[in-house]
Amino acid sequence: MSFAVDVNVNKSFRVDTTVGAAFDLLADVPKSVSHFPKVDRLADLGKNCYRWEMERIGLDRYFIQTVYACRYTSSKRDGKVQWEPIAGIGNADVAGRWILKRISENSVQVKLTTTARITVALPSLLRLLLAGLIENEFKSLIEQYISNLRATLEAGPMRSTGKCKERTMRTR
Repeated sequence: MSFAVDVNVNKSFRVDTTVGAAFDLLADVPKSVSHFPKVDRLADLGKNCYRWEMERIGLDRYFIQTVYACRYTSSKRDGKVQWEPIAGIGNADVAGRWILKRISENSVQVKLTTTARITVALPSLLRLLLAGLIENEFKSLIEQYISNLRATLEAGPMRSTGKCKERTMRTR
């Protein structure tokens, strides 16, 4: 009655900022997630664990909502932020990492690697139709996320480009 969609993303980009500024934003999970589009809720589960609840997509009783939880670890010395799925929460398992490499004093190479397995509770007959749409939507959200992060990082700590509006995640 359900099916899984696997998505793999490998992105590398350059941003005009310092490694410290990039790390500080990416390692601060709520602040980083505030740049991710279509997040309905981010719940702090404690011990650097968070549950993501994405906005519902669909109509009436036929909708998809991705929910998952991850445990985050980071090392400023290594320029890495990593996340691993927490089993048994939601309908997806997401893992990945950011790797930061200094190019110059004010330029950083950022690499994002992430994998997701999203279980969709719809008839498996719809797999052929929906699998590609789900994968494309996930990748589109990642592209917007990167764009939002870049706008904030390149604006610097005291400036605002108006391109990215940080928002507070709803909590219960």
